[in-house]
Amino acid sequence: MTNSPSSAVATDASVDEGTPVSVRIRERIKAAQRRFHANDNIADFIEPGELALLLDEVQGKMAEVLSSLVIDTASDHNTQDTARRVAKMFLTEVYKGRYQPAPAVTEFPNVERLNELMIVGPITVRSACSHHLCPIIGKVWIGVMPNEHSNLIGLSKYARLVDWIMSRPQIQEEAVTQVADLLQSRMNPDGLAVVMEADHFCMQWRGVKDMDSKMINSVMRGSFLKDANLRREFLSLLNQRKA
Repeated sequence: MTNSPSSAVATDASVDEGTPVSVRIRERIKAAQRRFHANDNIADFIEPGELALLLDEVQGKMAEVLSSLVIDTASDHNTQDTARRVAKMFLTEVYKGRYQPAPAVTEFPNVERLNELMIVGPITVRSACSHHLCPIIGKVWIGVMPNEHSNLIGLSKYARLVDWIMSRPQIQEEAVTQVADLLQSRMNPDGLAVVMEADHFCMQWRGVKDMDSKMINSVMRGSFLKDANLRREFLSLLNQRKA
């Protein structure tokens, strides 16, 4: 989830001003002894103004990739601005969940002590396979069994939180676990279930080029894991909705 720098973070005064901004960010993360895998959020280690510098750096590197692909971006009107477009897409759209802090979510106390099954979905999700950076597009369903101490969140906030997690290079198995961890920490329900079904373009666009295969996986927590009847009720209602 969101990282937070420690007192061990090195100051930029010790770093040459000519050092690429990606190196400066990386050194802060290392000094804090934190991870920066493809599906990690690193927003707390990016200082004001650095995201624009990072965009410029990624643009330059992407221009080198296009050059190595022997694409004449100087005379090809279709690719003259491609490096900038791709850099902007990576940092502000498809991988924005790495570089932006978690969205603000208003939480409400469970005043009425609701303790019945709630299902949210399908939420459309878009991500990218961290193996080939090909799109992953699918849907997520969330089941919540609240208790009197649970925090309740607005319906649209589920979509915002899920999008924040999914807008990173991911593998589906880890993505649903991250979604479950985030919602568990926000809501503290008795039970939580997350189901995701998605198409993987790394199978459809390349490799075996199988257009029909989908991946479905789930995470069950608390009462959904312990109570077989509750789990069956959730999956039954979900299947009716899918049909």
